[in-house]
Amino acid sequence: MSKPKIAIVVGSTRAARFADVPTQWIAKITKTHADIDVEVVDLRDWPLPFFDEVASSAWAPSQNEVAQRWQKKVAEFDGFIFTAAEYNHAPTAVLKNAIDYAANEWNKKPAGFVGYGSVGQLRLIAVELQMAPVKSAVHIAWGDFLAVRQGDKKLEEIEHLNQAAAALINDVAWWAKVLKAARAADAIASEAQAA
Repeated sequence: MSKPKIAIVVGSTRAARFADVPTQWIAKITKTHADIDVEVVDLRDWPLPFFDEVASSAWAPSQNEVAQRWQKKVAEFDGFIFTAAEYNHAPTAVLKNAIDYAANEWNKKPAGFVGYGSVGQLRLIAVELQMAPVKSAVHIAWGDFLAVRQGDKKLEEIEHLNQAAAALINDVAWWAKVLKAARAADAIASEAQAA
């Protein structure tokens, strides 16, 4: 079986976004993990309109061409790490919108989070999509955020964040392997029942 493929989803598209800093940092660490392949998926490259389909793609095919391509892209991956700003205790609108434009493509795959601002709400969304949120996470708290934003420190110089990142990546890699094998077994069983 091939190595699991993990997407690092950049959860902000603002011109002045901070997201590039944690994305580059977590991608560099993740790419050293020999058991997984990694790709950064930037929502700037996916100009999805605000959700305006007749129903979730779980119930009806999406009509929007970008949405259809987005669903195929999400389906390529065996797990996800989201870099997520959270404003007012919620993820960015663009990230929630992108999540809503796919449905079954997220199912039975691990989700990890690198959050800054208020963090934690994406876990509830991931559960609703039948993802497997991992316990380990990176929470860039206000003091660390300011130190990095002002140029006083780099993320890789903050040891507790490096430790959290290593634990997060190990969790996502382990669950991605296990759930990829389970999904493959389910597919074989479905084919056998259909024959």
